[in-house]
Amino acid sequence: MADIWNTVYEFVWSEQFWLAGNYTWDVLKNTDNGIYHPQIADLLTSVYLSIVVYTIRILFERYIFGPIGHSFGLKAIVKKAAPVPILENAFKQKKSPSNEILQHPHGISNHRLISSLAKQTDMTVRQVERWFRIRRNQERTPVFKKFCESSWRGLFYFFIFWYGVYLHLDKVWFYETMQAWAGWPHHHITNDVYWYYMIEAAFYISLLFSLFTDNKRKDFTEMVIHHVATLLLMFMSWTNNFVRIGTLVLLVHDAVDFWMESAKVAKYLGYDKLCERLFFIFMVVWVLTRMILFPFRIIRSTMFEAPTGIGIPTVGWCTMWSVYNFLLCILQVLHIIWFYYICLIAKDAFRGQDLYHPRNQKKIVSKISLSTTIILHCEGAIDQSFRQRAILCEFLDS
Repeated sequence: MADIWNTVYEFVWSEQFWLAGNYTWDVLKNTDNGIYHPQIADLLTSVYLSIVVYTIRILFERYIFGPIGHSFGLKAIVKKAAPVPILENAFKQKKSPSNEILQHPHGISNHRLISSLAKQTDMTVRQVERWFRIRRNQERTPVFKKFCESSWRGLFYFFIFWYGVYLHLDKVWFYETMQAWAGWPHHHITNDVYWYYMIEAAFYISLLFSLFTDNKRKDFTEMVIHHVATLLLMFMSWTNNFVRIGTLVLLVHDAVDFWMESAKVAKYLGYDKLCERLFFIFMVVWVLTRMILFPFRIIRSTMFEAPTGIGIPTVGWCTMWSVYNFLLCILQVLHIIWFYYICLIAKDAFRGQDLYHPRNQKKIVSKISLSTTIILHCEGAIDQSFRQRAILCEFLDS
């Protein structure tokens, strides 16, 4: 058993994979030379800190964001449909039987199906339709809950972004990305960088934990994958001291998230005009950070500057360096796909296109965040004068 464990240990922590050249793990051990190298044990700090972050979130939602939401008339409780077994069984087969003309398996039209359900339950057709509407809304996350969650995330992204900007003002790699690699692996981790990484990791750990305690969302799987991938990238970059380029990646992504969460908050509170303006700012920041800075500054640095900065002609293809480049390129592909859908929504919004037309109800839009996906549901009709606002705001709903 001990031999198996040693084999697995040596495979997972292979120096040929994690470290470039002929370096060994001994180079990352801390001595009395004044340089602090990141240690794997440091990651436990982010785990403990995540409990603090999660506690702060609960306090903010309960005593600050909650009262604000209530003052704007947001309700925390969703009305529940009365338990009717016959209708519940029909609901499992079709959640919106009256929204479109479909055929029942036995050739009965939807209207006749609803009439049949009304007879079986001694209810009117209108009461059956109302029961289905309440039952559908029952599965949705209350707007009050969405408001509190977006307010908390927006507040965190605002402060962590500006803290990241302040932190990088005196960092040479912020102005010259080659310095993110020069002198590796002997990069000193200052206190501000240390806590920047730990707080960011703690936040994503708390988000991952909250997915299992909050109301389950439609994008639950995507959010789990996103948070796990983010944490893996942070932990791996900490392990082999790719921290400098890691701070730049965090800063670029934090820049856009605040504007998105702010637009969502404006939507939940009913400030449609403000939502439009914040959405426009969100698009501009997205282009600047994730379509320009991220690929042409950060990915370019990891692919072409890293080998030269590290001082080795080639760092190999089966190394952590190659894994980094692969993951960052995959992330950029997602950025491009998401930006394509953002442009579609913006175009439809400014043209006033009717997204409620049947041929437009098939559009699927990805949710913008280091990852996640939402679907733009186009249901019912809306007055033409509010249609442009609705298109933008519906995109931000989740």
